[in-house]
Formats: sequence, structure tokens, C-alpha cells
Amino acid sequence: MSQDAEKIKRLVTFKKRLEKKVEALQSELKELQAMLETVNSMLLEKGFKRAEITKEPAATEILPPKEEVKAEPKPPSLQPTAEPENVIPLETVTGELLANLYITQDSLRVALAEDKNFNINTPPFTHFLVERVFTKMQEKNGELAKTGQLTPEKIFSYNITRDGDIIREITIKNVDSDRLRELKSSIRWTLEKMYEKMKTQS
Repeated sequence: MSQDAEKIKRLVTFKKRLEKKVEALQSELKELQAMLETVNSMLLEKGFKRAEITKEPAATEILPPKEEVKAEPKPPSLQPTAEPENVIPLETVTGELLANLYITQDSLRVALAEDKNFNINTPPFTHFLVERVFTKMQEKNGELAKTGQLTPEKIFSYNITRDGDIIREITIKNVDSDRLRELKSSIRWTLEKMYEKMKTQS
């Protein structure tokens, strides 16, 4: 009986792990479906014309003021090597490194792979990641701050460090656990699409 009890105990533990995995996968599926709906709406707006989808020079006029008007970017050496709680590599399905995520208590630093020159003008970086994800999160926090539900210093913010048009690093502050999950999925999907475009253009 003791052996049977031990087997049952192991099975219960395994069942709990499976349930957590299923919950995580279901959550990720919802996020992917939301991103897919966003991409579909983008395609509808552009009329499925490839030339229009890839042509986004105007978007760069939206982005630089937001990043460059902010405080001067700190040198990478001063950025949070300060107590990273977690380091997560973002990779393609074939194992190609796209970026490393350095996660601290309420912030996220995205260090893009040095051997890949991700251009800020390459879709869907500006139209999707910046305008549909970062800006929307910032606007939601701004509304909460207006009604007193959130203090100004807790508003979601981001900064993009560039070398010309090449993105080197993205620093995001005031990130809660729910947004962290969405940000990881959105950033990985964006970089994968950018990398695919880079390969076809090379």
C-alpha cells in the first residue's frame, strides 16, 4: 500500500505540473490570437498591398521624439546588471538568438543580439510593437493616473537606444507580471518577423 500511495502522490504532483503547463499554454494562445487579430486589422487597413505594408517611413517621425526627448540613455554598463532577477533568451524556432531579456522587479531590458542589425524602420517594429503595444500600455496608465488610481512615477514608460537606425536596446519601466507576459510574446513575435524580413532582403 505504501508503494501505491507513493505512486499516487507522484501522479498528483505530475498532474499539477501538467495543469500549470496547460494554463500557461492557454494564456500564451490567447496572447497570440490577440496579436493575430491586430496583424489582420493592420493588413485590412493597408488593403493587403505589400508595398504599403513594407513602406513605413512616416512612422519614424512618431518614434524618435518619444525616445530622444527623454533623459539621456545610460551606458549599458550602468543599466541593470544591477540585480537581474531573470535572464531570458528570445530565440527563433531554429535556435537563432534574437535578444536577451533582463528582468528585474518592475522593469525589463531588451538587449538585441549584437550580430543582427535590427533596423527601426523594419516592419512591424514601429507600427505594431511601439504603436500597438508600448503606446497603448502607456495610454492606459495615463488614464489611471488622471483618475488618481496610479501615481505618475508608476506610469509605464520605455526608451529605445539606437545607433543610427539600428536598435541596440529597449528599456521598459513599471512592468507588472501580466504585462511582462504580453511584452515577452509581443517582442519575440516582432523580432522574429523583422529577422525574417532581414533574411529575405539580404
